[in-house]
Amino acid sequence: MSQAREEARQQIVRTVREWVEKEVIPLAEKYEHDDIYPHELIPQMQEMGLFGLNIPEEYGGLGLDYTTFAMVFEEISRGWMAVGGIIGSHHILTHILVHYGTEEQKRRFLPALARGEKRGGLALTEPNAGSDVQSIQTTARRDGEEYVINGTKMFITNGLHGTTFALLAKTDPTAQPPYRGMSCFVVEKGPGFTVGRKLDKLGYRGVDTVELIFNDYRCPAENLVGGREGEGFKQVMSGLEGGRINVAARAIGVATAAFERAIRYAQQRKAFGRPIAEHQAIQLMLADMYTKIQAARHLTYEAARKKDSGERADLEAGIAKLFASEVCVEVTLNAMRIHGGVGYLRDLPLERYYRDAPLMVIGEGTNEIQRLVIARQLLQRYRV
Repeated sequence: MSQAREEARQQIVRTVREWVEKEVIPLAEKYEHDDIYPHELIPQMQEMGLFGLNIPEEYGGLGLDYTTFAMVFEEISRGWMAVGGIIGSHHILTHILVHYGTEEQKRRFLPALARGEKRGGLALTEPNAGSDVQSIQTTARRDGEEYVINGTKMFITNGLHGTTFALLAKTDPTAQPPYRGMSCFVVEKGPGFTVGRKLDKLGYRGVDTVELIFNDYRCPAENLVGGREGEGFKQVMSGLEGGRINVAARAIGVATAAFERAIRYAQQRKAFGRPIAEHQAIQLMLADMYTKIQAARHLTYEAARKKDSGERADLEAGIAKLFASEVCVEVTLNAMRIHGGVGYLRDLPLERYYRDAPLMVIGEGTNEIQRLVIARQLLQRYRV
């Protein structure tokens, strides 16, 4: 990377870090427990270009590489992980459009998405189809110049406040294997498209997660991504590679925040006549926490580098997401243990970090599925 590009990257990261310190962290402390959406952050995020991180400059975005993309999500999540959710699945939609949309679709949707005037999400998971994507039941039937969509999507981030979604549906329910009959559509709210339940979550509070219901919803045929049926599974899976890098970066951000709290507290809290940081048991915990965070960061940057190169990165993204999310769970718990009783109180953000951590284990494909995907690819790579 040239020096100019590296300086630009560092400037972007510094700007986001300063914004998080000044604007995001105070709102997290004020809103998170009551699950209040931070509406006042949206204009600031629009002005900073955060809705257009991975959209090329020609369509009004910042056109960032995935390493910078990961760094931005890490900084945001270090302050309040849920704010990353406002733009997380938004960027899965934009990735799908950038890489698979027709030129007309790019020019019609991307500029407004980059400005945050349209706010996006991914309508993928269903009540009976999570990690097993091929089991989705939502259908899209061609009717003249429209598709009639019926089905229910569940656990949809930005479903309440978002306006525009990448939706995966079956255009050929009889196809075998099922993924060959799946297509991706850009759907916008309108008649037949309603928001169902708002889901009350353990963590990841402050960003909306809801049920979306499609009842004879009519989607223009020109909104079929790429203009071809049967390509949706590939398109969405490619978007989820970036989504897993995003989740890994969020996990690193939360873990980093917990570690920083723990190492400061360990030097201030005294037990048996000296700071607990001088006790070997605490030192070993801190060393392991930091080492694993650094390892997760390097895995995430490697996945981002491969994604930027245009190579298939599902193995690397899966490894990064798996490792970083497990590290986040471990580090947030150990940070609470270092704090002792005070770490269990709601007065400190440690309990928020601990509640947010499991989302990264579950989101963008559970870690159990990640392990299976990793193992299958390794068996192919090392076939005898």
